[in-house]
Order: sequence, then structure tokens, then C-alpha cells
Amino acid sequence: MDLKQYAIQLAGEAQAAARRLAAVRGQAKIDWLRRCADALRDNVAALQDANHRDLERADEFGLTAAQVDRLRLTESRIASMADALHQVALLPDPVGEIIDSNVRPNGLLVTRVRVPLGVVFFIYESRPNVTVDAAALCVKSGNAVILRGGKEAFHSNQALYRLLKNQLEPCGLPEHAVQLVETTDRAAVGEFLRLKELIDVTIPRGGRSLIERVTREATMPVIKHFDGNCHVYVDADADLEMALRIVVNAKCQRPGVCNAAESLLVHAAVAERFLPRLADALTSRGVELRCCERSAPLCPGSKPATEDDFRTEYLDLILSVKVVDDLPSAIAHINEYGSHHTDAIVTQDWNAARTFTTEVDSSAVLVNASTRFNDGGEFGLGAEIGISTDKFHARGPCGLRELTSYKYVVHGDGQVRE
Repeated sequence: MDLKQYAIQLAGEAQAAARRLAAVRGQAKIDWLRRCADALRDNVAALQDANHRDLERADEFGLTAAQVDRLRLTESRIASMADALHQVALLPDPVGEIIDSNVRPNGLLVTRVRVPLGVVFFIYESRPNVTVDAAALCVKSGNAVILRGGKEAFHSNQALYRLLKNQLEPCGLPEHAVQLVETTDRAAVGEFLRLKELIDVTIPRGGRSLIERVTREATMPVIKHFDGNCHVYVDADADLEMALRIVVNAKCQRPGVCNAAESLLVHAAVAERFLPRLADALTSRGVELRCCERSAPLCPGSKPATEDDFRTEYLDLILSVKVVDDLPSAIAHINEYGSHHTDAIVTQDWNAARTFTTEVDSSAVLVNASTRFNDGGEFGLGAEIGISTDKFHARGPCGLRELTSYKYVVHGDGQVRE
């Protein structure tokens, strides 16, 4: 395969599809989303067969238990994918939305109107459900998408892609609105990243090495989904029963995802009352604790934490633990060691909550809630194409609006500039 020509062909087809898609009426996109949801529910066995072929090769690719969990397509997860499509279908179509407008003294009506980005090159790893989420959000927001999943999910992604693609033309949508890169050759990614004339934005979602490679090689703008080194801080004025529930959920509910807690900070005033109970709850669930010198005596069976532990996104049943003297120390630790993804405070002191939410520099900060809520579906976006840790254009869960830009549309009645 000539990878350069292959990339040019797919990107060129996507660009032509994007131009058509930008003018498609909203109902056609809604019909496509609903047909895709039905197709998922009608093809559970076939999807699981394809997924099984990927799971059989998990050891060959050296996947961890957390990565295998992300790869697996259960019946309930397929149902959740279908539900997400229906939720996206119900959301307002962002294309054509008037963001704001004003009438100038000379009578010109100046409006800002939301428009699609164009062609999205989306690179991701492990989770085949992301294939569906990304396609749904891109098409609904008027963008053509080129999907490049990881080799570990190759068969799952192909099966899902065929279902999505088969519904396009019957709904009056361009056949190349959704495309899949059907080669696992890593060199193909580099060819796509050179096509700034054909691809408008690249969105990588995966490990640090993938993000760094894309950022280094891309010739077009990149929306980055970086590490999820997420923190929970238990304040001096925390409800400790609430804190226990939140920390256990944030760490254990699904440890292999980016919004799972990786580090716990506890105010010294409550550490002796809170940490022994928490350690029992977590270790009984198989969590390994890596503790600072002050927290180690309160967490029997824990391991000493290193400097690197506080910077690590484990994506596993491991949690770093540190006792801090006050709220400013907690905030300083998070801003130094965190990845600006998701951080939470547990407190009944609303001054402390306000200080935390103001000074912690992350894409989402939560008060008295689990970090696991930083998610497009949970935030009412229907789904997400990623959680951006950037500060420009899009930050946090990226849904329909984050996949659009805007242009100025100006109406006059013969004005000329003097």
C-alpha cells in the first residue's frame, strides 16, 4: 500500500463530504443517529464476535488488565453506546446557531454563526466505543471524520465502522462522512498529519507517547487529550462519610479511565480519623496504596511513595496518598503534580470550596462529587470525543459545540465604507 496516496485519497474524500455535510439539514443527521443505534442493538452478537478476536490477542499486544477492560464490548456497553446515540440525536444542532449579534450605527447587522470545523482526523487507543461516540459527534456537528483506532481494537472498530457507514447514504448523508483508516501501519498516521490542506484539526486520545507524537508531527491544529492524573482532596471540614464514598468511587468504580482518581490528599486535621478507615475500604477492593511519610503509619500494608508516584496516571488499582497541612498546600500540590484534567474537593466549608475551584488550574473541578463525573455524557453533552486539557478553543469534555468554530455573517442594505 502506498500510504501517502492512501492518506490523500481518504482526506480528499473527507473534505468533499465535509462540504456537503455542512449544508445537510438537521433531521437527516438525527435519522442517521437513530438508525445507527438500532443497528448496534440488532448486531450485538456480531460485534461481540469481532471484539472477541481482539481480546484473544490482548496478551500478544501486552495489554494490562485495565486496557483489556477498556477494550471489552459487553452487551450492556453496546446498549450504552446505542443510548448515547439517541442522546446525541436529541441535542440541539449547533450548526447555524447565532452566537451573538449587534446592529452597528451604520445599520449593518453583524452576527457570529456557529459552523463545523470541517475534517477531523481522530486518533485513539483501546476503547472501541469511542468509534461510535466520535462519529456521532462529528456528523451531528457537521464534520467529516477520519477514524484511526489502535491495532488492539482493529476488528471491533471495523465492525462498528461498517454499521455506521451503512446507514449514511440511506439518510441522505455523504458516504465518506465517516471513514476508518484500515491499516495498522504506524507510518500512516504521519502521512495524515502532513495533510494540513485537507484536514482541519487532529484530535489524539490515548497515552502520552501518542499525544506527544501527534503534537510534534501535526501540521494542522491539535486538540489534546492528555494524562488524567486526577486528585481528591479531603479538607479539614469534610463530611468523612461522604469523603469515603467519593474516594472509593473515584478510584475503584472504573480505575482504567482518565477521570479515575490517581492521588489522594488529606488535611492533617482529619488524617488520623479518616485514613485508617479509607485504607481498609480500598485494600479490601484490591487497591495498592503508595503513601508519604505522614500517611504511611495510618495505612497498614502501604508502600512508600516516590516523587514519580505523585506524577503518575496509573490507570490501575493504585493510589498515591499524601497528608497536607492546609488548603493552600493541597492546591499547590495539585497544580505542581497534576495534569490539569479533573480534581475534586470534599468539604462543608464553602469558602474553601470557592478557593479550590478558583485556584486549581484544571479542565474540571468538582465539589463534593467523584472525579468520575468529568464526562461528556454526565455533563449533558450526549457523549464526548475527548477531554481537552488545552486552554484554547476547547477545554474539558468536547461535545458538539467544541467541534465547531464560527464565522461572521453581516447583512447590510447598501452600506459602503467612507
